[in-house]
Order: sequence, then C-alpha cells, then structure tokens
Amino acid sequence: MTNVAPAATPGFISDPVHAQRRILRVLVASQILSGAGLAAGVTVGALLAQDMLGTTSLAGLPSALLTAGSALTAIAAGRISQARGRRCGLTTGYLTGAVGSAGVITAAVLDNPALLFIALFVYGAGTATNLQARYAGADLAPPGHRARAVSSVLVATTLGGVVGPNLAAPAGTLAAHLGIPHLAGLFVISGTAYALAALVLALWLRPDPLLLARAVATEAHTASNPATADTADTGEGRSGVVLGALVMILTQLVMVAIMTMTPVHMHDHGHSTAASGLVIGIHIGAMYVPSPLTGWLVDRYGHMKIAAASGITLLAAGILAAAAPGDSVALLALALALLGLGWNLGLVSGTAIITDTVPLATRAKTQGLVDVSIAIAGATGGMASGIMVAATSYPALALTGGALSLALLPAVAATAYRR
Repeated sequence: MTNVAPAATPGFISDPVHAQRRILRVLVASQILSGAGLAAGVTVGALLAQDMLGTTSLAGLPSALLTAGSALTAIAAGRISQARGRRCGLTTGYLTGAVGSAGVITAAVLDNPALLFIALFVYGAGTATNLQARYAGADLAPPGHRARAVSSVLVATTLGGVVGPNLAAPAGTLAAHLGIPHLAGLFVISGTAYALAALVLALWLRPDPLLLARAVATEAHTASNPATADTADTGEGRSGVVLGALVMILTQLVMVAIMTMTPVHMHDHGHSTAASGLVIGIHIGAMYVPSPLTGWLVDRYGHMKIAAASGITLLAAGILAAAAPGDSVALLALALALLGLGWNLGLVSGTAIITDTVPLATRAKTQGLVDVSIAIAGATGGMASGIMVAATSYPALALTGGALSLALLPAVAATAYRR
C-alpha cells in the first residue's frame, strides 16, 4: 500500500469532500457514455451472429462470450485498480471494450464468424468495467453516504442504457454511409461511446478516488484514529465479505433466471414481441431507476435490513410471476418490476457491505473477484432457466427462484447476530 499512497497525495484537490463531488460528476458522465455503449452492442450481438451464421442454433453464444469476457475483465480491472488506481483500471477496461467493438465491425465486414466470437469476448470488458465503476463512487464517500454514492453511479448507467438501443436507426444509416453491414452500425456507436468514456476518466478522474482514499486513511491511521482500523483479519470483516457477495450472487442468479425465460413464456402464450419488450423495459427500469432511493434507504436503515428486503421482494416477484395468468401482461410486468427492484436492493446493499468491510489494501482486488462470481451466477441462471422450464414450467422456475432468494434471510440474521 505504501508504494502507491504517495501518488494519491491530495495536491490537485486538497479536500476529500470536494474531491468526492468532482469524482462523482466524472463517473456519472462516463457511465452515461458507457451505458450507451453497453446497451447498443448487446442489443444486436445475437442478431449479428444469427445473420452471419444463417442459423439460430448459436445465436445465444454472444451472450455467453460477453459473460466470459466480463468475468475475466472483472479480475483484471480489479488487480489493475489495486496496483495503479481506479482511473487506470477503468480506463483500460473501457478501451478494451472499444477494441472489441472495432473487432466486431471488422468481423462483420469480413463475414468472419470466428473473429466475431473473439471480438465479442473482448467486447465483454465494457460490461465488467461498467459494473466496477460503482465501487469507485464509494471509495471516498464517508460511511453514512457510501450507498448513495454507489447509487448515483448506477442510475447514470440507465440514461445511457435508454439512449443506446434507440440509436439503432441512425446507426444503420451510418453503417450504410461507411459501407459496413447494417447490424454492425450499433457497434460503431458502442466503440465510440466506450472510447469517450475512457477519455473522460483518463483526463478528469483526478485525484484517483482509491489512491486518495488510501492516502487519507494512512494519514488518519498515523494519527491513531481508531476508525481506520483494518478489519481484514477479523471475523466481522470476513463475514461481511461473504454476506455481501452472497447477496449480490443470489440476486443476480434469481433475476437473470426469471428474466431470461419471461419473454419465452409470453411468446408461448401468444404475446407479441412488442409486449415482451414492454415488460422487459419495465424490468430494466426497475433495476436502475430506484437506485437513489435505495442508496438513501441503505444509508438510513443499514445494509442488513435492505439486504433482507431484497430477498423478500424477490420472493414476492417469484410468487406473482408464477401465479400470473399467461395472458396478463400487466401482472407479468408487475412481477418483473418487483424482480428488478429486488435486484437493485441486493446490488446496492451488497456493494455497500463489501465496501464497508474490505480494507483499502485489498479492496479493489476483492471487489473484482466478487464481480466475477456475480457474472458466473448470471450465466448459470440464464443457462439453468431454460433447462428447468423445459423440464417443468415457467411457474416452477419463478417459485424456485423466489424460494432461493429466501436464503438471504438466515444469512443476514446470522451475520447480524455475530456483530
């Protein structure tokens, strides 16, 4: 830690409170850009693969490759951030995502499926980096405001995520002017957005939040401030890491499993693609829009209560999804809104738990490993959901997901009891 702390000496901005406000503004700007990049590329990845291969049999492979690339980048970005600071880690991740976008465009021009799959794997770096940025918002935040800082970064992603898919038409026009395949146009937008996000961070994420937080903590520790005590080797610290990771892993698994099969369930009951799109749009809105309120609730009432509320909300979502008549778009939309809200409660509270219990000396590396677990949980939920629905039914999947989320309650109770 001592070899990097001097780099964070607050020469550019001497007041950590002032620095935090500036850092949040820069992170919000970069997240709006990266959110557009993420949503734009994901929107057409499967369609591009289907178009190039002439079959739907491998159309799901882009999602798996994005997840794999995301998992690998979560480890790399965490380690780079640990050694060099958040600015270097996040900038590297977004630039890698931009390179992946360029690779996808090249593959489309050459009509090369192998290159497409490699490029989509690299493009997955943007997904991991987009998620990792939430931790940077909490590095300098005081303990009572960390969840709100995380939520500010999260909600910014929504703005870009809404804009990205709506650029499909102008992106197609742009592709025609550039002489590249129509579907590759969105990856031009995506690559540009990722590159701009990297530029914003490289130029303006100063001072680096993680390095400055280390410098402040070192100074306070030198002054014998008990509040800076390292909890890495305590039972409380270890149990906090386990709980925070469990909250985010379970909520991701349950959310992805139910969300993935809802459009299939609706299609089987005769609903149009537009109806499915509406339900998923409401779900995604519920995943991110409540973030400011969730952050306030976590800071006001504590991690444990909101983590428990996440499990209860996901249970309600599962029960409602299972009980909703197949022809009721309204009830399915409500169930998916609750599903998104439960995920949001879990992600914000789980992130705050990890940030509060992991010491600065190992924080970024641990956060990267946790995000790998989250990515794996999402992939597992997506793959297992199809198998389960084929073997049983969508209501059985929804009830199982809701019941699984209840595992959060004894975990929260046990951790609270130890404290």
